Formats: sequence, structure tokens, C-alpha cells
Amino acid sequence: MRNLKIIEHISLDGVIQHSADDGDFPYPDWTAPYRSPEGRDAMLAAHGDSFDLLLGRRTYDIWSGFWPKAPSNPMVDRLNAATKFVATHRPDSLEWGPCESLGEDIIEGIRRVKSQDGPDLVLSGSSTLTSTLVEHGLADEVLLLAYPVLLGTGKRFFSEGTPAQAFEVAETKGMPSGIILTTYRAAGPLKTA
Repeated sequence: MRNLKIIEHISLDGVIQHSADDGDFPYPDWTAPYRSPEGRDAMLAAHGDSFDLLLGRRTYDIWSGFWPKAPSNPMVDRLNAATKFVATHRPDSLEWGPCESLGEDIIEGIRRVKSQDGPDLVLSGSSTLTSTLVEHGLADEVLLLAYPVLLGTGKRFFSEGTPAQAFEVAETKGMPSGIILTTYRAAGPLKTA
């Protein structure tokens, strides 16, 4: 059975959007000033040597226009080699491969892929899938790279109405650039006083 990790770059106010390609967003590539060799190494370690991707259709379209043309480096090579499992109603137009549609029932498609042998599944971006994964208990780990910025606008990590759930901190690490990496693991229902 595969482990499913959500890995997101996030502002202090919960914004994960990075691109103006999917809407009128005033701060494209806001993470760039914080990139560092330490951050790169942490991201490579978080993804692992081999992984597959779980992507929503918009993220797939944005990434397929960029990563295949990006200069070779360890992360680019791993992203391009990964099998992309895509939530889409247009499976005939998936050209950045290897790739596979999750099918009509996205939840069942994700469960099927998770139950197979293979490398970890990583979801990045794809804001509409994050809430769905948590709601259905499909996310095993959440790694947030929190940046010391407020953006005030943009797509949020979780949508309004995402069911309450508890997580436990598995690891926290600070970067010299100010980014805080925190790994959370699902810990069941939210407990209140």
C-alpha cells in the first residue's frame, strides 16, 4: 500500500496559489526570494528518490507546460519520470506522461492507486483535491513549507467546509531563509474540551 503525502508551499494566511495561469493572482512565484540550497535539499528528501504524482487537472495543465521543458536537475528529472495520476474528465488529452486518469469516481480512483504497490504518492498544488483527500481519510502525511509572508488573496490550502480533523506533528525544521517545514500525520477526529 502506498503512502500519500500532501506537500504544499503556504503563506502564513493559508495561500498555496503560485501562478497567475489559473486566475487573476497578483503575486506569481512569490516563493522565489526564499529559495535556497537547504530548501532544495529538504524538498528532494521529502519527495524521496522515487515517487508518483497525484494531480488535479488545472495543476497538471500548468505543470505540463513547464516541467518537461525545464533544465534537467534532480527534482525536474524526478517529476518528469513520475507517473501522474490525474483527476480529469478529459483523459484523452493527457500528454505529459507517464500518466493515468483516476477515472469517473476520483475517490475510488485514489483508493485503487493507493492500494497498489509502488512509490509514495505526492500531491502538490491541486487545491480542490486537498480537502477531498482529508475528508475521505486518504492523506497519510501533510508537509507544509510555511513562508514568512501574508498574501491576503489567492487559493487557500483547505476550502471552507473541510471536515474537522486532528493531526500530530511528526517533524519540524527551520530553514535559514525563514521557511518552516512541518510534517503532520493524520491523528483521527478532532477532540474538543
